[in-house]
Amino acid sequence: MGLFGLLVVLSQSTFAAETSPKPNIVFILIDDFGYADSGPYGAKDIRTPNMDRLAKEGVKFTDFYSNGPVCTPTRCGFMTGRWQQRVGFEWAMGFSAESFRRRGDEWVPEKDIHSLGLPTSIPTLPKLLKSAGYATGAFGKWHLGFRDEFNPTKHGFDEYFGELLGHSDYYNHAYYDGTYALRDGLEPVKVDGYLTDLINQRATNFIRQHAKEPFFLYVPHLAVHCPYQPPGRPLPSVTKANMYDGDRRTYAAMVERVDDGLGMIFAELEKQGVLDNTLIVLSSDNGGERYSDNSPLFHHKSTLWEGGIRVPCLMRWPGKIPAGKVTPQVGITMDLTATFAAMAGVQAPSDRSFDGINLLPIVTGEQPVFSRTLCWRIDRKGREQKAVRYSHWKYIQDGNVEMLFDLTADISERRDLQFQQPQVFNFLKGQLAEWERDLAKERPDFLVK
Repeated sequence: MGLFGLLVVLSQSTFAAETSPKPNIVFILIDDFGYADSGPYGAKDIRTPNMDRLAKEGVKFTDFYSNGPVCTPTRCGFMTGRWQQRVGFEWAMGFSAESFRRRGDEWVPEKDIHSLGLPTSIPTLPKLLKSAGYATGAFGKWHLGFRDEFNPTKHGFDEYFGELLGHSDYYNHAYYDGTYALRDGLEPVKVDGYLTDLINQRATNFIRQHAKEPFFLYVPHLAVHCPYQPPGRPLPSVTKANMYDGDRRTYAAMVERVDDGLGMIFAELEKQGVLDNTLIVLSSDNGGERYSDNSPLFHHKSTLWEGGIRVPCLMRWPGKIPAGKVTPQVGITMDLTATFAAMAGVQAPSDRSFDGINLLPIVTGEQPVFSRTLCWRIDRKGREQKAVRYSHWKYIQDGNVEMLFDLTADISERRDLQFQQPQVFNFLKGQLAEWERDLAKERPDFLVK
């Protein structure tokens, strides 16, 4: 090839690299969503045609986990890509939390539940994506700090609309004690409408406004967290006494409205011509509770049994992820952080490397499924649990009772095998001890447990 031809090839490849659009990223996080509450995971009484489409055109994870058994820890794990205990969130902020501030080597109780939040000094995924030229928007439940200093706009999001606390009335947008939770950026706003619908509309508008640039759209729905208020029924307003009132039909209607929003996102991406250049991921922040269905898993939210931490996860990215694939790869919420960062070509700071992994090489088939160790912990008055997952084995300590399960043969955790498999049992306990030693090196400024 002559010099002229070489220059043409080089110039074409440079042009292609410069004009090849970065992939968009959409992450929909449902709250308290049952493992079996969508079509891809076996639901018969809830219609989820758009989640069905995600599974049909992408990959379904059978063994995906949330970072924690409740809300705040998982959201922190996603924002930072690291174990939430490194920040200080081992439980969800709110009226049931045990909160402390560090004073030297002592923990002093913190009575103001609104005084704590994700510190802005900690690197977050949206900050990393902004550095790569992404527009960033979050629409929905935050639950990583109520005060302005912890607002999503202080953590790398260009736009935010949603409610800041652990729950709110879906119609009047206030916490059960009357604290007003709805914000547009930093501003409290009065907006009429059902919260799930408002979130869906704002998420869709964000796509419309930013379709000509790479964008990261985070849609953390409040649904299907209590209060159990379906579309079209604004009364009664939420109170401490009625916040858990509901039934399966109400729950199903709330799920279906979330699925409608996914359909709106599909439609807008397609209208803007960017659907196939967008990775869409859907998951839950923890296992379902009350009116959810976690079948065939045992137990529910707030526990480290499978029903508390194993969650749905669906991914779609045509041309990259095979359609209709089912993977047994063990994954966790903070893996999505590492995955999204890798897609955007950014890395975590060298002193705060991700604890999660990039899942794309596995779901695309470039790398095989592999075994890894994941650990969880609850350390609260009245509830002390620890758990380890490695390969098909699960160790759980519930109070002072220790058990070992083969999840391939016993997904419902009914047959304790610790005495039949002492080597496996001791190996997993050793992995847990190593994980806890690593976490003990951190010195967070606060602790929520």
